[in-house]
Amino acid sequence: MFSGKSEELIRRVRRAVIASKRVQVFKSHFDERYTGIHSVTTHDGSTVEAQPVDSALEIMRLIRDDTEVAAIDEAQFLDEGIVSVCTTLASRGVRVILAGTDTDFRGEPFGCMPDLMAVAELVEKLHAICLSCGEDACRNQRLIDGKPALYESPTIMVGGRETYEARCRHCHEVPRVDEDQTELL
Repeated sequence: MFSGKSEELIRRVRRAVIASKRVQVFKSHFDERYTGIHSVTTHDGSTVEAQPVDSALEIMRLIRDDTEVAAIDEAQFLDEGIVSVCTTLASRGVRVILAGTDTDFRGEPFGCMPDLMAVAELVEKLHAICLSCGEDACRNQRLIDGKPALYESPTIMVGGRETYEARCRHCHEVPRVDEDQTELL
């Protein structure tokens, strides 16, 4: 979060359009922040139209035969079929651009992102700035009522600045509840 992933995806999409490439943009239907489900929007308001999808298979149904560039935002929310969809499209000569968070709020691999990173020709990890210490942030700190969310919290919870902060590895906190004593560890 806040590292510029969607901003970079939009930048690459705009460059492809300038180059007269036929582009399609998709995004997970989970992300309704900012301007709704029919656009990819950055935290600062930049936007590009997108088709919301519920599954990887839906991308394959919606992709046009003449598409040269397929961009997919919030890829971590899609099912594991996204790996074969991206591989199939790339094998057809389609340039596939993905943006997504590689770790969840716990700091653990998020969905199919590790598999996507493994089959990609190029992976660029962008970092935000840790709001606690100012170093590069590689984690998403989920906050509930201003406190770090418990490890046991649901993995998916879409939110923005009110729910998440960028944190480095050292400032990132994910407390657990000790079931026997119901105390935070």
